[in-house]
Amino acid sequence: MFTALIAVLGTLAGSVLTGTLAHLSQQAQRKATATAARQSEGLSALTELAATLADHRRVMWVREDARLRGEDWSAARAESHATRSAITAPLLRVSILLPALAPAAQAAARATYALRGAADETALTAAREHAIEQTDHLVAAAATALSS
Repeated sequence: MFTALIAVLGTLAGSVLTGTLAHLSQQAQRKATATAARQSEGLSALTELAATLADHRRVMWVREDARLRGEDWSAARAESHATRSAITAPLLRVSILLPALAPAAQAAARATYALRGAADETALTAAREHAIEQTDHLVAAAATALSS
């Protein structure tokens, strides 16, 4: 009888252990899947942000260059409003999904916005180069963050 009781308890303990290990394994798999999905969505947001920053930077260059030359820049101004607005959603997604990259993302956006109102061609060129550097810094920070 004692032997049968030990056998039953051993079987129950084995079942509990097996069930616990299976649960922990499933939990780890769900966490890994969620992390991978979050990284994928973060990468998508970063890609979109980099593209919208480049679009806005290009439009701002055209706009400010026309303004500095005394040309009509009303069409470029309207386009710059659209491209600036397009930055908002991916910037927000990056800030939420990859909070460690939020400061670099915001710095890249601010540097791109700073092309507005350049005093002369030299200042415009310097602002453009700074905006490109800040976007490159964001990309490098993202590469480091996503590779670890």
